[in-house]
Amino acid sequence: MPPLAAVPDALRADVFLARTAVAAGLLTRRQLEGPTWRAVLRGVYVHRDQPVTHELRTRAAVLLVPAAVVTGRSAAVLWGLDLARAGDDVELTLPRTSDPVRITGVRVRRSTIATAHVRTRRGLRVTTPEATATRLAGLLPADDAVAAADQLIRAGLTELGDLRRFAGAARGPGSARARRVAALADGLAESPQETRVRLLIGRSSLPPPVAQYPVRNGDRFVARVDFAWPEHKVAVEYDGLWHAEAGQFARDRQRLNRLQAAGWRVVFVTAADLRDPVALIARIAFALSS
Repeated sequence: MPPLAAVPDALRADVFLARTAVAAGLLTRRQLEGPTWRAVLRGVYVHRDQPVTHELRTRAAVLLVPAAVVTGRSAAVLWGLDLARAGDDVELTLPRTSDPVRITGVRVRRSTIATAHVRTRRGLRVTTPEATATRLAGLLPADDAVAAADQLIRAGLTELGDLRRFAGAARGPGSARARRVAALADGLAESPQETRVRLLIGRSSLPPPVAQYPVRNGDRFVARVDFAWPEHKVAVEYDGLWHAEAGQFARDRQRLNRLQAAGWRVVFVTAADLRDPVALIARIAFALSS
């Protein structure tokens, strides 16, 4: 194993093609077989100190198919969404006229993507946030697709109107589903689970709540709650009391005390509650009726 100082600087931080490194005299085939280097995809390597993430595997895939555009969940990862694990297949798209490409660990689609729907992100060609959300609508369960759209909007990567216009103009397989997803998105949720709570409430017989509602006690700001029925002084908060950060539990308790002092009732929702939606809706309905 070569000492760290012998590792070429050009190969330390990113993936590289084995054939290129060998042709340039940076490494030998024998060295690549040693413990210093890790194969990410066939013919693409990275230094052992680099963690293998889905983004890194996407970078490796683009080295093998440089004409491709990153799409689907892989595009979502580049836009900052946690929608693919390290070992999940990378999705790339080539023009329809391209020859089929088969690479283990990579799904290479052939489809037409307009130039206007492609951006450069982290050095890679990737579909725009609007095009990415539309593709995700055809890949993910409906609630997950809406949550992804909300995250893209919340992150400031697109606006709700732009997303709905893009989905409205889409044609072909999945376009109707994309329009439904765009219609359900609002971009207000601070987490995917908040989106799921909102959609669950929306499918119930409960009156629609106000999202991200600022509670006041007279002229004094008390707290911003995830969902509120102001006329009932009832709020729903996702996982509001359980944070691991030092001191956060005490701050959450103080916040709850302020809400209660202002006459509000708070229904807290956890991931376990979402697995029993009937009981959760009944709990919220009880709070609204009390």
